[in-house]
Parts: sequence; C-alpha cells; structure tokens
Amino acid sequence: MAMEVVRNKAQMSELCGKASRPLGLVPTMGYLHEGHLSLVKRARKESDTLAVSIFVNPTQFGPQEDYAAYPRDMERDLELLAKEGTDLVFAPTVEEMYPRGFDTEVEVAGLAQRLEGEHRPGHFRGVATAVAKLFNIVRPDRAYFGQKDGQQTVVIKHMAIDLDMGVKIVVVPTVREPDGLAMSSRNVYLTPEQRRGATVVYKALCYAKDLWEKGEGDGERLRREVRRILKDEPQVNKVDYVSVADANTLEELDHVEDSAMVLAAVRIGKARLIDNVVLGE
Repeated sequence: MAMEVVRNKAQMSELCGKASRPLGLVPTMGYLHEGHLSLVKRARKESDTLAVSIFVNPTQFGPQEDYAAYPRDMERDLELLAKEGTDLVFAPTVEEMYPRGFDTEVEVAGLAQRLEGEHRPGHFRGVATAVAKLFNIVRPDRAYFGQKDGQQTVVIKHMAIDLDMGVKIVVVPTVREPDGLAMSSRNVYLTPEQRRGATVVYKALCYAKDLWEKGEGDGERLRREVRRILKDEPQVNKVDYVSVADANTLEELDHVEDSAMVLAAVRIGKARLIDNVVLGE
C-alpha cells in the first residue's frame, strides 16, 4: 500500500484498527537520521503494518530547552520513510495531541526522577504522557526505541508493563558515526571542533567497559574514570552526570557483578549529549 500521512487521531486509530497485524510503531520527533532508520528497518522486517509517528513533543522540553530551535524537516523525513516502505505516518499538531482542557499526565515514579529526570525535571513525565497517547491511538503490537536513550527505554518498558498496555518494547542498538559518536538530531548544533571533541563521550564509556571486562567491578572507580576522561576534553563545558547503574532499575551500583548500564550526559557548546554502554550484554 502507498504510504499515508495522517494528522488526525481518530483517523489514525481507525486505520490502525483495520490494519494487518502485527503492527509495529516507531515513535520519533522527526529530523530522521540513520539511528531512526535502523528502528524503521527493524520494525519493517517484523511487522505486517509499519507506522511511524513524527511529533516534536513540547511537554518533554524544559522552559530553557531547545523546543523552538529543535531541527525539523518534514518533507525529507517523509521521503526517507517512503523509501523504507512505511505504511502509515502519524504527524499530529500540538493542538491535536494536547487539545484545550487536556489535564492528564503519566508519571513513572522513581525511575524518572534519576539522571535525566534530575537534570531535566518533568522530562520523562512529558515523554511518558506522549508515548502513552501514541500507544492508545495506534495500539501497536510492538514499539521500537533506540538504546542511545537508555533511561528512556527503561522508563517506557516499566510504563507499558505497569499499565498493562499489551505492547512489546523492542530496544535496537545505538547507531554510531564511524568515530563512535552516537547519532542524534542534536549533533547539528556542534561546530567542527566541538564535533571532534564529542567523540570523548563514547571513548570514556568504552574505557569503563574495558576496565570491567578486565575484572574491575568497583562501581565508584568506573564512574570516576569516566568522569576523569570527560573532564580532560577541552570541548566539554560540563559533565551533568556519570552513572554505573542496574540496567533494569537504574539504581547506582557499588559493585558490578554480571550486568550494568554505564550512562553519561555532557554539555558541549549548545549541545547536550547523552550516551550509554551496557556491560554484560
């Protein structure tokens, strides 16, 4: 079938209700890159019907964040999605998703308070609310998210289980540039010099993984080494956090036994970059 672009919630629900199953959903904020397309390709392989949403969700941006400046290119996004064989694109307006009188929010307590939640208050409330709405509109069998947003994948998995949403969350490995930088729409904010310096994030995370694989299990030492490498890079303005946490609860670990997630967030120029590696995959 030819790709159909839908702006209206009721129409999207109707089309998805009639669609051949299994139905896969890839939620995005647009300005697509190879990271997004890896989710689309995976979903296409595993779905009879493939739906992709494009919605820059204002409720997950803080008052001093880049909602207005967030990069957008709908025409290019639609061309890319058509090439990948997408069946349905849901691209609602803010008014369609949050009509006058909208007064309900979804909060994943605990998980959403740590790390990104601490540095971006309300961020995951906005994410969870928008994703819950997308799940209710589309009713997908599977929804696809990238490992780059490691904490987000944990939050959404818990939400889907806790609220009995009946959707399987599929986490797809992070897609990286040849030099290791995780692909992100916000990479466009980096100057050439900042872009070169940004590779330090993945290098620092990989160093922690290498230490752990050689037998270093002390969580605090792993955190300290990642932070040291990040602070040695002149392009890094600020290290928001470094975490060595349980991959399912995001609780900080004193000692890493058989698995963990190492996460970091840094500010380089106008960009705020997040990344993670999983130990014991």
